Amino acid sequence: MKDAKLSELNQRVYSLSPRLNLMLSVSILGAAFCTLAGHVGDGVAKKELCFYPKSARIHDAALEAEGDTERLLLGKKYCRYEQRSQIPQPYLTANQYRTSNPNYNEWAFLQHESLYVFRELPADNPLKHHFGLGAMFLGGLSLLLVGKAKDYLSDIRPHYRATKHFESVRANYSLKFGEQLLELSGNELIKYLRGIKIAEARQQFIASITPQQQTALLMAMSADDYYQFGHLLDGGRSFEKFEPVPPQLPHGDPGTVQEFVEQAAIAPTTSEAISEILQRIAREDGSTALCGDPGTGKSTVTREYIRQVEVNCPDADIRVLAVKNDSFNGLREQGKVTRFVGEDALDKAKTFFLGVQTEYNKRLEVIEDIREKLPPFIIILDDWLTIAAKLNKIKPEDLGFDFGQILFDVLIVGREYNMKFFVNLHSLNLKAIGIQELDQNTRKVLRLLLLGNRYCKDGREIDAYGVIEQAIMGNQVITHSKDKELVRAQYNELKAQSRSQHQPVMFAFVGGYYLGLVPKFQHTEVSDRPVTAQTREQLEAIYRRMEFDVSEDKASYKTQSHNLSPQAQALLGYLQRTGRDKAVIQEIQPNFKVKGDRFSSDELKRLFSELVENSLAVWIDANTIEINPDSDRQTE
Repeated sequence: MKDAKLSELNQRVYSLSPRLNLMLSVSILGAAFCTLAGHVGDGVAKKELCFYPKSARIHDAALEAEGDTERLLLGKKYCRYEQRSQIPQPYLTANQYRTSNPNYNEWAFLQHESLYVFRELPADNPLKHHFGLGAMFLGGLSLLLVGKAKDYLSDIRPHYRATKHFESVRANYSLKFGEQLLELSGNELIKYLRGIKIAEARQQFIASITPQQQTALLMAMSADDYYQFGHLLDGGRSFEKFEPVPPQLPHGDPGTVQEFVEQAAIAPTTSEAISEILQRIAREDGSTALCGDPGTGKSTVTREYIRQVEVNCPDADIRVLAVKNDSFNGLREQGKVTRFVGEDALDKAKTFFLGVQTEYNKRLEVIEDIREKLPPFIIILDDWLTIAAKLNKIKPEDLGFDFGQILFDVLIVGREYNMKFFVNLHSLNLKAIGIQELDQNTRKVLRLLLLGNRYCKDGREIDAYGVIEQAIMGNQVITHSKDKELVRAQYNELKAQSRSQHQPVMFAFVGGYYLGLVPKFQHTEVSDRPVTAQTREQLEAIYRRMEFDVSEDKASYKTQSHNLSPQAQALLGYLQRTGRDKAVIQEIQPNFKVKGDRFSSDELKRLFSELVENSLAVWIDANTIEINPDSDRQTE
């Protein structure tokens, strides 16, 4: 509507525009006329029917032919006034298409041949239905025009129009002010979240804010903020929104921008790729998490990592916390392995981690110029989920140390002081090492090595590719959808080779994505490792025993050893190498394996029984045996 002129604002009488006035009058009068006309008369045609049998029709036919209509049975006997019925025409029309069976049609009698149409009565008001529709339409139009007229009359009043304009301006200012407050709130929340460095505290803060504040955070944050902690707000649903713009190819280069981007998504796979990755993580700073299901070759990769560290960093100080009694490339013989077994397992873990914390605190005091000259200090945590599960049952204040905080400090700050850890996990559970989410910061300092394999156990072939497939299907490791497609395509090819060759496949995230089959590593230890006095004494003792302590009962032992199965012989050799005088099933089960296969409790109990039957051990209780001291002399 156009604004009224200034000369019209002071008039005392206001009227509608001629066009609107005419339309409103016509619609109201038309609705009233149609309403009244629709209530007049009947809009349905009818027929008068009577019962007129065939015999009476034959009688009347002869009389009609003679012209004697006074004696017709039609008017005197069968179709008198009280015998006629008026039936609406729609009933008769609809009944033509229905069944004549009275069991299913109550109007079936209308189809009887004895019924006679005495006369047809037209509708009193044939346009009754049209008048009803017209009344409805014109009534609705009248209501619409009345609203228009009300708005028109209100708008031409000066004080009403001024009030309406004022409310509009105030609403606009309120909206802008609300947007400014929302932006200010988001910026303040972003600043506060950036200051929180502990992942657990950041998660607790995000869980405590309102949905409106979460929306303000998402609106105010940048791409770096979203990759760091913003994905926790919406479960990573906005990664595509914050993806960087693909670079443009220079003019004249072949290919497309999409091909240019995809070429750098995953490094090309070669036979030496995995060995080069282990050499790289052994030389560079930054901690490493090795994840894989049982039977995927984690122990082999751990040994190769230790070998690479000893080759590239001879002065490295390596400390191992493990459950198994493995050699770890000779570190056990050097006293560098702490075993988490026995009743004093918690005390051993406490001593181990307090030693790490002491070394960490000592290195924090080193000035910047000397940091690069510090020798590497490497922590190896083998079967860490087993150890962490027991440590988590006790509060850190009761344990006397917080292993999660120590590992997180080594991961984030320790790398600058040549400290790092190599942790062995059975699943992609990074919370066990203090990492709640794999954000942008932890991606820069943590290397991920994921293993999958197809191995045989008890005559069965088992697929163990769950950890890798969890990583390449989810958003925790690979955030971009294009990278996922490329990694999945290459992984499917390598998985087929791995299953057919029973060779582990590795997916690594070391600054970029790498895929490859794990090669056959050499198992020889480093020759230039310094030999300590303790190691030299142990070697000389072994040589003396091999040269001079020849047993006379050797033949008798050979006779006895023929009664042992190969698994029992391997178990006996394992118990002798580890210097045990007692063996408990629960302690042996996670550490003893033959050709990579572990044994169940029942299988170990059967092997224990073989040793007892051959007089090499005696039962102490249902799960424990004591090794016969003469068994060492018999096996020489």
